[in-house]
Amino acid sequence: MAVRHRIGGRQLGRNSGQRRALYRNLLVSLVTHERIRTTEAKAKEIQPMIEKLITIGRTDTPHNRNNARSILANETAVARLFEEVGPRFVTRPGGYTRIFKINTRPGDGAVVCQIEMVE
Repeated sequence: MAVRHRIGGRQLGRNSGQRRALYRNLLVSLVTHERIRTTEAKAKEIQPMIEKLITIGRTDTPHNRNNARSILANETAVARLFEEVGPRFVTRPGGYTRIFKINTRPGDGAVVCQIEMVE
């Protein structure tokens, strides 16, 4: 087996297409509900992505909407990002989300976390 030198990111037991779909679904859920429960690895993996999305959502331009659409691929989530979530964080310079551990999952012992948007 080859050593993965200088290759970032977690594989999460999926191929690249499945992983991209997983990230997209987690991001859409987080924009929609503002709080989701998932494993620690998945939460840590999507945190930089949602931070960038919220930064895009702070200024409502056609270009930013197209960028958000290409990431989320869900029009209701894009509308919510630009109309509700983004304007709330205009004065905040970053750090829009927090992750905290809840417990371990009984089936496999995975650490379950909650990722949420700060107020």
